Amino acid sequence: MAEGQGTARRSGGQRRVIAPPIPPQRQRIPHLAALTGLRGIAAWFVVLYHARLSLAEWMPGAGIAIAAKGYLAVDLFFMLSGFVMWLNYGARLRQQGLAGAPAFWWRRVTRIWPLHGAVLGALVVFALVLLATGRDMANYPFAQLPLHLLLIQNWGLTAELSWNHPAWSISAELGAYLLFPLAVAAARWEEMRPAALVAGVAGAALALHGVFALAGAETLGEQIPRLGLVRCIIQFGIGMMLANLWLAWRDRRGRAMACAIVAALASAALWLFELPETLVIPLALAAMLLALALDSGPVARVLSVRPLVWLGDVSYATYLVHFPLLIIFKLVAVDEDLQISPAVFAAYALVLLALSGGLYRWLEKPAQSWLNGRMPKSAKPASA
Repeated sequence: MAEGQGTARRSGGQRRVIAPPIPPQRQRIPHLAALTGLRGIAAWFVVLYHARLSLAEWMPGAGIAIAAKGYLAVDLFFMLSGFVMWLNYGARLRQQGLAGAPAFWWRRVTRIWPLHGAVLGALVVFALVLLATGRDMANYPFAQLPLHLLLIQNWGLTAELSWNHPAWSISAELGAYLLFPLAVAAARWEEMRPAALVAGVAGAALALHGVFALAGAETLGEQIPRLGLVRCIIQFGIGMMLANLWLAWRDRRGRAMACAIVAALASAALWLFELPETLVIPLALAAMLLALALDSGPVARVLSVRPLVWLGDVSYATYLVHFPLLIIFKLVAVDEDLQISPAVFAAYALVLLALSGGLYRWLEKPAQSWLNGRMPKSAKPASA
């Protein structure tokens, strides 16, 4: 019998066709639109984080205080990435084993590198202009350029962020991608009881806190060149466990509300008792992410509206482009106090939106499709 055909049985004089199980790589992957919308909002929190000091003249103090925590959106990105990678590739890699790893790695590099390479190329041109005009070149060390091209600049090889600062997290993500197939093979994650997965999430958060405490870091945004890689890998692993919790709980009523309550209590404890951010925030973000993934109520519906989903789709471009674009706007439009007026910031936001959409449509997707169509045969598993 050819692969993919059903078996035929007779029952009560009638011929009944029984379809074979769907292979893991062909299973329908759920699209959780609310998480896409959440990613779009998170990307703009990072934008506000980098812009906040230039907005202090007119933005309310509470707004500046909230924007100052925008770096925590990156921790959410790491968990979201682990969550989505498991849902999209976990079962496939379980079936293929480590033979499927090269194809996975190829697909991830084709997803993140083309836009990164384009932005880095634009920054090289910008740096050459600075050099030709005798301006400060401290942020653009050409000696480190090979590390950025290979996306390994944040693997403990540099002491400070340089070139496109937000790309540090993409470098850390690459490290998590390299480990992902090994993590899939290491344990039968999908067979773990929910209680074991919850304990795993708590244990990972505690381990992350221990790493930061030993390094003398009180917030998750400190010592990025030194701690960013481990920050990503641990929270990526938390996202993998959350995906398996979602698979176990998605048909159970009340789980979304329970997770939302845990997220609220963790956030309240952080504020009321001044608990360590490096311990509480990962737990709060994990509970919030799982609550939104499980939710089908008004919050999930709001995050699933088309404009927010579009923001999520183009969020990678927003994230990578916003920092260089902000530097350009500061060069041409800041006042003597290095402040950006509301009108100029509105113009910056509109340009960023347009640029994000254009890069997503005309660079990211076509480049990814083109490169995936040219995957080396040696990277394809025998079952692909």
